[in-house]
Amino acid sequence: MERTRQALAGGGRAREALLLDRDGVINVDRTYVARKDDFVWRDGIFDLVAIANRRAIPVVVITNQSGIGLNYYTEADFQALTAWMCATFAERGTPITRVYHCPYHPEAKDPALRAAHPWRKPAPGMILAAADDLCLDLGASVMVGDQWSDAMAAERAGVGHIVLVGEPRQPKPATLPKVERVPDVTAVARWYAARQTQLAE
Repeated sequence: MERTRQALAGGGRAREALLLDRDGVINVDRTYVARKDDFVWRDGIFDLVAIANRRAIPVVVITNQSGIGLNYYTEADFQALTAWMCATFAERGTPITRVYHCPYHPEAKDPALRAAHPWRKPAPGMILAAADDLCLDLGASVMVGDQWSDAMAAERAGVGHIVLVGEPRQPKPATLPKVERVPDVTAVARWYAARQTQLAE
């Protein structure tokens, strides 16, 4: 968080962000999605991003990609899909600010990626890196995920508002993070629009 502290010390202002998990939020989670043919957009995702864009709120993707470490697909596959995804958002007039991904997994096939890495959710490393890189006010930010690991990473990073879509596959943690539960991404967009309207009043 050093760059954020320096920016604030220099009179800069930290800004809120919209933090999004990918699989299950941006696209339907089909397990290890690595090709355009397998990528199905979630209804409501472009509306959600547009709300943030209209208020110049950074939109940051925070995604575990253990399929790289487990050899289901390559880093190049992920980067190609990400480039296409971001280009599609931009073409729709709803650009993404930054994408952070974690290829590490404790049981990775590649020894270089075999680790309980601090970026792998539920650890908060990716969110903290984004906050530092983009000078984000995490306490004012919103994290949207579909698994408890998303919520736990956000809580550990100090994200002020956590939204969980649908029913997580993961077992409930012993201590539940405080979350807003919604059925789908369209409902997230409605919730987020209402929140932004309330903040503007």
